[in-house]
Amino acid sequence: MSTGSEPDMPLPPAAPGDAAPPRPASPRRTSSAKGGKGRGKRKSAKGGLSTAAIIGFSLALLTLIFDQATKIYYLFVYDLPVREPVVLNPFLSLIVVWNRGISYGLFQQHTDLGRWILIVVSIAAAVGLSFWIRRTTAKLLAASLGLIVGGAIGNVIDRLAYGAVFDFIQFQIGGWSWYVFNVADAAIVAGVIGLLYDSFVLEKRRKA
Repeated sequence: MSTGSEPDMPLPPAAPGDAAPPRPASPRRTSSAKGGKGRGKRKSAKGGLSTAAIIGFSLALLTLIFDQATKIYYLFVYDLPVREPVVLNPFLSLIVVWNRGISYGLFQQHTDLGRWILIVVSIAAAVGLSFWIRRTTAKLLAASLGLIVGGAIGNVIDRLAYGAVFDFIQFQIGGWSWYVFNVADAAIVAGVIGLLYDSFVLEKRRKA
């Protein structure tokens, strides 16, 4: 029997035909690093944007780009203020209306204070809806919110750049003319319709 201070005795060589003595098992490496890395990846995936959020933010960006592109084109390239009215068909015409209210000419504001109140309220609404997009996993809901956010930001840019929102699409039937609107207004209305459909129809199906 050897003590802790004595050196280990070498094993005697195996005789021909004898089985080799078993080697001592080497200590196994722990997989903590590998497991930790895997957990980090899973956490990162969970922290990323959902498919619904990607759809919502993409639609918001596309709406904003399309809205501003059409406004810039008809204001500075097509020169609509000089060429109006432009009749496209019996139902649609292009005219120039500077809207100092909200969508479709509602709640007109004729002072700088009123204009800045609308700007602040619109920005706050866009930020709040963006957080909603970030959290939801419902695709139609996210898409509807994205349309509203993109439209709201598009009209805010008009208020900051021109002091009012540039509306130029007029819908009419016979002698009856609807409000003059723009791409941002149409996106906001479509988003509200989608939001109502999701709230009253799809939400009930998800809970069923």
